[in-house]
Amino acid sequence: MKRILTFGLVALLMTACSSENDLQEPQPVVPATPPEQSAEPVDTVEPKPSQPETPAAVYAAQFRVARMDITTDGGMAIDSKQKTDYRACSIKIKSDTTEWNYEGRGRIRGRGNSTWEWYPKKPYRLKLDEKAEILGLAADKDWVLLANYRDPTHLMNTFVFEMGERLGIPYPNHTRYVELTVNGDYKGLYQLTEQVEQGKNRVNIDKKEGLLLALDVDDGPADSPDATDNFWSSVYRLPVCVKSGDINCRENFATLENAILAHDYDALAEIMDIPVMIDYLLIQEFVYNVEVAAPRSIFLHRDKGGKWTYGPLWDFDAGFDFDWGQMYTGHKFFSDYRETVLGTDPARHISDYTYTSSFFTDMWESKQFVSEVKARWKHIRPRIMVEFWPEAKKYAEACAEAMARNAERWPIDKQYQTEINRMEKWLNSRTIYLDNIIQNYP
Repeated sequence: MKRILTFGLVALLMTACSSENDLQEPQPVVPATPPEQSAEPVDTVEPKPSQPETPAAVYAAQFRVARMDITTDGGMAIDSKQKTDYRACSIKIKSDTTEWNYEGRGRIRGRGNSTWEWYPKKPYRLKLDEKAEILGLAADKDWVLLANYRDPTHLMNTFVFEMGERLGIPYPNHTRYVELTVNGDYKGLYQLTEQVEQGKNRVNIDKKEGLLLALDVDDGPADSPDATDNFWSSVYRLPVCVKSGDINCRENFATLENAILAHDYDALAEIMDIPVMIDYLLIQEFVYNVEVAAPRSIFLHRDKGGKWTYGPLWDFDAGFDFDWGQMYTGHKFFSDYRETVLGTDPARHISDYTYTSSFFTDMWESKQFVSEVKARWKHIRPRIMVEFWPEAKKYAEACAEAMARNAERWPIDKQYQTEINRMEKWLNSRTIYLDNIIQNYP
């Protein structure tokens, strides 16, 4: 119920947003030609089934779509996301890259919050019996299958994952696309990625004395008040879920909060990786991820004897100007690029989301911090439409035929090719708009 009320408040705030018909046409950004690519604009090339070259021949292995078949023992339905309701299963993966083929045993259950409860295409959590490399990704037992039902482009998480990895956000998630069949039932196109957790090939921090936290109203004390690993932080009253580690967690986090509250740059630099913090928050603002305002899916980690560091990046189908007024059934994004979640003046909460926690904005009181934000943005800005977006779009081009089959399996009120084009236009417009905002931070 609390989750629904929170979304309701967001939906009311969103009604003030401009309509798509009111959009001002931005001046175009003309990207430089990426290395080893044709001067032909990347968005004009649509892969067609009739072309002699197939995606397997054109694109590197990571961009191609594999086939995944999961058969539960006894054909049991995957009808719960509870940890106690894992279903034993056999897993087969068929890839165009022969060495990526896989067969093994594991367990599967549902996962997610709104994505599990609201939408017919379900996301899944997969736990292998034995660690294994999956589609070229580092070996582990725990994997996630994202349905991306709300996202009509299938690219929102992928774009942010690519952007974050290239900017050096630690322990990035990676994208592999699979067409999933469960017990003979074709489920459509899924994004396979790593589970965010402590581990050698995940968030590689000390198991006992490292800390991995999620700031999340769903996983934290708001919805699980009796859980011993959940607490409200003492300074900003953030909902904290401890994913790994328990070494003086509350006290250590309070020290971080107090440094931010005092907007003391030097004190914060002693305990926080500030360059990663700046990149992480700029990414959240750039894709207009309103989950920061809740907050949800905000991860921080700290290794034994190390600094607090933001990341990994996770869960971005609530960004890109999602229409919360249609949150239960809608797939409407990209209507307005002229909005902010951190704000035009973050320290004074001049923003579309004035209730965003000051934990994310108080450092804008520091002139040194703001100066570094501006300098970093100047480095990031020219790479967005030249590097980050073209790299993400390769997945869509290689997945074109699978996207068409997914659209037949899960017909919605949006056409994926149209929405990918709208996403590109929105990103382009957003880059121009935020350039003015960030250059004029007080």
